[in-house]
Amino acid sequence: MTPNRLLPTVLMSLLLAGCTATQPAAQADHRAPASAAQDIAMLQRVSWGVNGDSVRQLQQQGWNAWLQAQLHPGKASLPPAVQAQIDAMTISQVPLDQLVMSVEQKRKASAGVMDDMAKQQAQKEYQQELNRLAREAATRSLLLDVYSTNQLQQQLSWFWLNHFSVHQGKHNLRAMVGDYEANAIAPHALGKFRDLLGATVHHPAMLRYLDNEANAVKRINENYARELMELHTLGVNGGYSQTDVQELARILTGVGVNLGTDTPKVKPALQSQYVRQGLFEFNPNRHDYGDKQFLGQTVKGRGLAELDEALDRLSRNPATAHFISGKLAQYFVGDNPPEALVARMAATFRHSDGMIADVLQTMFSSPEFRQSLGKKFKDPMHYVVSAVRLSYDDRPILNAAPMLSWLARMGQPLYGRQTPDGYPLTDAAWASPGQMTTRFDIARTIGSGSAGLFRTEGPQPQEKVAFPQLASALYYQSLQPGLSPATRQALDQAASPQEWNTFLLSSPEMMHR
Repeated sequence: MTPNRLLPTVLMSLLLAGCTATQPAAQADHRAPASAAQDIAMLQRVSWGVNGDSVRQLQQQGWNAWLQAQLHPGKASLPPAVQAQIDAMTISQVPLDQLVMSVEQKRKASAGVMDDMAKQQAQKEYQQELNRLAREAATRSLLLDVYSTNQLQQQLSWFWLNHFSVHQGKHNLRAMVGDYEANAIAPHALGKFRDLLGATVHHPAMLRYLDNEANAVKRINENYARELMELHTLGVNGGYSQTDVQELARILTGVGVNLGTDTPKVKPALQSQYVRQGLFEFNPNRHDYGDKQFLGQTVKGRGLAELDEALDRLSRNPATAHFISGKLAQYFVGDNPPEALVARMAATFRHSDGMIADVLQTMFSSPEFRQSLGKKFKDPMHYVVSAVRLSYDDRPILNAAPMLSWLARMGQPLYGRQTPDGYPLTDAAWASPGQMTTRFDIARTIGSGSAGLFRTEGPQPQEKVAFPQLASALYYQSLQPGLSPATRQALDQAASPQEWNTFLLSSPEMMHR
């Protein structure tokens, strides 16, 4: 068979294996010391995917020390060229309130233009600016996922961004999602759940997305209150009632955003209650000061302090401990995590007052976690980021646009989930034949060195040579021992380095973590 005909044949065999394999990494453990093979498998799971740098760190520190550094990270280290890309972004230089107010001025100016052609141009420029800011946010997020030494923090940042999901297409959220991820989510990703919850509740992206800025006394909007309990804390079976939704909505009245510079005229008796922090605003004129009955207890009507009381109650509820632990276990262990594991994680959640790192420590130390290694199917984010990490190690890409395009093609664009439930975490959601075909196309594009990751954009684009050297010491020393005989046989049939790269990036082992 000629090489040109061999490629689709081998890819199809890998496709079928990739859709059905459940234990790709465990089939050849006899070829390497069990502890070394398990360390690599755990690294695959805890990070966004192995690369040469992460394996070297793990070997130098040992698993326990490496994991502790991930659970309790210091300042992230990035390649200087990547840090320079991030530092040059508008979202890295301009505070959120200034950024949004500037964009709002463009919107208002476009609305006031009388000439139809000029109005269309002004509105187009407004939309282009929002798109540019959202693209900056997504690019920064991917660069951190690929290159940050704090790999667990980055995984958790995506997990929580998905858990507290907002959709960038609503209102002007494209100008807010970067700050939402960088300042509401990432700093609290491994800390106390209560702090994380509070940060999302006070962020204008969440308040605008779930319509709480429209929630006022005598004009109650229940959207955010319902999702706050159903999706963010207690879970759909968490024991709350429709009355609790209504009462939490009353507690949330007056909690909103102010996108301008003016301060509302507040009744003299309530002026001391007014709060403005950046774009966040609590307007006491809009708050229901009556007492509320929430989750079986009275919340005395007294303003914004009611919200803190409600969040304390929600974050410390046993139902929240179980719901959050279950989602974490589903993300890191499997679609239907063992109930005994979830129960132990929930106990740690309660005893540690919601310390996320402690809950993860319980999970990572469990036999259930180790038994699941290599069996968790990668969602699109994990596949794309792990493929780039493996292919280029710490070599800085110049253009994240191909990665953004791949995620969109596979149905998981950053900030793109329209409903507030976030993208599904189950294998079944992403393991379709269509998904696999797209992944093979991505593997072929990366494997041939034609992905465009090293080609700058603009009128005079420049491109650097970027052929991935996957047949490296990392492969032979750390990855090859964990490959199945079928995968090794497919690699042996490759007729060129490009085909070899494509087969490796298409292998069942590459589809699992």
